[in-house]
Amino acid sequence: MSTLTTFDPTDADFLRDPYPALAELRRQGPLVWHEPWSTWLATDHATVGAVLKNRAFGRLWHDWEPVEEMEPFNTLHRNQLMENEPPAHTRMRRLLAGAFGRGHVERMRPRIESLAAEMVAALPEQFDVLADYAEPMPVYVICDLLGVPREDHEDLRRWSQAIVHMYEKDIDEATKAEAIEASTAFSGYVREVIAMRRAAPGEDLVSDLIAETDAGQGFTDDELVATVVLLLNAGHEASVNTFGNGFHALLTHRDQLTRVTSGEVPLEIALEELIRFDAPLQLFERTATKDVEVAGQLVTAGQKVACLMGSANRDAAVFADADTFDVGRDPNPHVGFGLGIHFCLGAPLARLELSITLRALLDRFPDLALVGESPRRPTWVLRGYESIQVSA
Repeated sequence: MSTLTTFDPTDADFLRDPYPALAELRRQGPLVWHEPWSTWLATDHATVGAVLKNRAFGRLWHDWEPVEEMEPFNTLHRNQLMENEPPAHTRMRRLLAGAFGRGHVERMRPRIESLAAEMVAALPEQFDVLADYAEPMPVYVICDLLGVPREDHEDLRRWSQAIVHMYEKDIDEATKAEAIEASTAFSGYVREVIAMRRAAPGEDLVSDLIAETDAGQGFTDDELVATVVLLLNAGHEASVNTFGNGFHALLTHRDQLTRVTSGEVPLEIALEELIRFDAPLQLFERTATKDVEVAGQLVTAGQKVACLMGSANRDAAVFADADTFDVGRDPNPHVGFGLGIHFCLGAPLARLELSITLRALLDRFPDLALVGESPRRPTWVLRGYESIQVSA
């Protein structure tokens, strides 16, 4: 058994570029025991896939303590799709997939195209591609999908960021307090939206979910609130970091940018490499519900496995020249949207949104260049940039 004690995702050099350390982890083995976390680390593509697809592993929610104080945060997570397993997960995913399947994603195409064109036209010659474009865009999109006012986007972004900071390792009391406050405010906001949609249904996802709930075969009220919050959180955080990480890679690999802007490589192909190369979600944790063998190692019931998604996406056994940014890479079996029953339900919307927003930006500014250094966020599990200053 390989045991590791020096893996430190809070280290500044690691946060700047985790991939050399992740490559060293893969050299130590496909499944490495990390003593400080009392957790197995799945390091390569095959092992990450094996864990994510194996029903012996579950996404088991345990309330944060102190339970009474953390209840606003715990309630949201206890009742959401991502933190549940079958049969509750099966029921919730079926309902949500059915609502998505009613044409909501394709109906968003003209809205996203119009919004992207409007936002790109208003950009100056020098701007922050995150703050001025990539960050507000997915919140506007998910607001339109859910039928909530776009003008509330700043509150939604602030609440979302406070909640997802809890997914990092070794969080402090201030982070917990901010998450509690955000969970309380976010839940109250969503309950008001649900009440409005019950009184006046529209052609939006929330109205469809309410109809299922009120028919007595859908979500409970708490599950409905948690589902809407999850959609806003996931729709914002993952989209921003995917766009930022991928776009920064394009701007630092000018030959690859040219392959896209010239039309040599279709944008839909390039998008997959933008997702693979610098994964916005670096870790997804699963817990063994019974003794199970993975990569020749016995994982006992109750032990956790941290699937290192960014490491899996750099596995040379699956990706030729895995550390090379190649927008023409095809096929590209990255794990950016997960695998198994927790595969991202919003993947079609994410791909649509990324395709439209990137195309609009590159059509208007084909010669964008970075201005100075782009500072990273001080987080690793959700990996992204603080800002990306660019000039036309």
